[in-house]
Amino acid sequence: MIVVDTNIIAYLYLPGPYTPAAEALFLSDPDWAAPLLWRSELRNILSTYVRKALLSLEDAYRIQREAEALMAEREYDVDSLDVLKLAKDSGCTAYDCEFVALAYRLGATLVTQDAKLRQAFVNHTRALARI
Repeated sequence: MIVVDTNIIAYLYLPGPYTPAAEALFLSDPDWAAPLLWRSELRNILSTYVRKALLSLEDAYRIQREAEALMAEREYDVDSLDVLKLAKDSGCTAYDCEFVALAYRLGATLVTQDAKLRQAFVNHTRALARI
C-alpha cells in the first residue's frame, strides 16, 4: 500500500507529462490510500479545468466519480492533532500534512511531487518516477 496525494490521482485522469508515470505506479502498486481531503482537492482541480474550458462539466463529474470508485474503501480520516503537529514541526500546510499523517498511520510511503513536502519528510515520501 502507498499513500498518494491528490495530484497523483489527478495525473491518472488528466493527461499531462506525469500521466504515464502515474499509470505505471498504479500498475505496479494499485493499493492506493488517501485522506478524505483528496475528494475536495480533486474537485478543486477539476473545477479549474472547467472554468478554463479544458473540460466540460460532464467530463469533470465523470472523472470525479471514477476517481471516487477507484479510491473506495481506501479513504481515511486522519487525526487532527497528528496533522497539526506535523504542520507545526515542518512548516508545511495542514492540507499536505494530512497525507503525511496517513502515511505514518499506515506505515506507508507518500508519493508526491511536492518538493517541500518531500524535503520535510524525507523518510516517508518519494517522488513519482517520471517515465
